Amino acid sequence: MSPAAATDLQDALKVFADLTYVRPEDIAAIPVLAAKSRYVVYGPLSSAPVDPDVVLLFVKASQILILSEASQQIEGGLPPAMGRPACAVVPQARNTGRTALSLGCCGARAYLDVLTDEVALYAVPCGSIAAFTDRVDALANANGILAQFHQIRRRDIESGKTPSIKESLAAMQ
Repeated sequence: MSPAAATDLQDALKVFADLTYVRPEDIAAIPVLAAKSRYVVYGPLSSAPVDPDVVLLFVKASQILILSEASQQIEGGLPPAMGRPACAVVPQARNTGRTALSLGCCGARAYLDVLTDEVALYAVPCGSIAAFTDRVDALANANGILAQFHQIRRRDIESGKTPSIKESLAAMQ
């Protein structure tokens, strides 16, 4: 870190501490990259000039269900849901080799127009992107079918019926 960047960091941390936004004991819990990167490249995955360490997704809350299900199936656990700072989602995923979810901090939301109140960040380590993509495709398909199943079932239950699972499945045909 350059001396100017170190000074800026200390100045920011002082402001955050004065606001009790970041307490001294919080600082050690903020993920930072375990190893210095030689290059940082941002852009669409399809046009990345090199294989990325982490793929960053801007996702709607409704998409997080499927992404977290894929994480659970591939990694055997749910990704951590992180708040501030949003940029820490990248080192979290890179350092652990596991997916991570950031709800986005106020700073990221101030600078990134795409990070609206309806959008969060989901980081996927590149080493698992193929398996992750396969699971997301399968889960999105299954969730679409199951959503229809539950809508039909709800309609029937609200109208006073007591359909069996088989009857609800048959109603989908």
